[in-house]
Amino acid sequence: MQLTRQTEYAIRMLLELAGLPEGAVLSSKIISERQDIPEDFLKKTVQLLALSGLVTTQRGTQGGVRLAKKADQINLADIMAAIEGPLAINPCLAPGYICANCQTCPVHPVLVRAQEAMLEVLSQETVADLLAKSSQPKNTGEPKNRR
Repeated sequence: MQLTRQTEYAIRMLLELAGLPEGAVLSSKIISERQDIPEDFLKKTVQLLALSGLVTTQRGTQGGVRLAKKADQINLADIMAAIEGPLAINPCLAPGYICANCQTCPVHPVLVRAQEAMLEVLSQETVADLLAKSSQPKNTGEPKNRR
């Protein structure tokens, strides 16, 4: 499984919105410019996020996009599922997939554990967490001056 560019754009867009005062609206055009995301592509991404209940949109001259939930209530698993659909590291783990070998396959239980671990990690990391990390000073690797 490899995440698409659209998921990356969705995360960047949500981080942009999370940095605004609560309830603030930002136009797609401004998000597009600030995040260097093609505007038409961003609009499609906004639609998917709105369908998933992660953002809301407002039409008109004062319109735009805003978070539908608080940033600490939106996690990476939510964002990825909104864009990519159900997350499965193998087709046999996708919802509704029926595999005749599932009961006897020695790899299946390992894949189940791996997917559960992945989803646990992605569910624990929220947009608020990522925003806090992005605003922390970067470690340049330079040694600190000692006196």
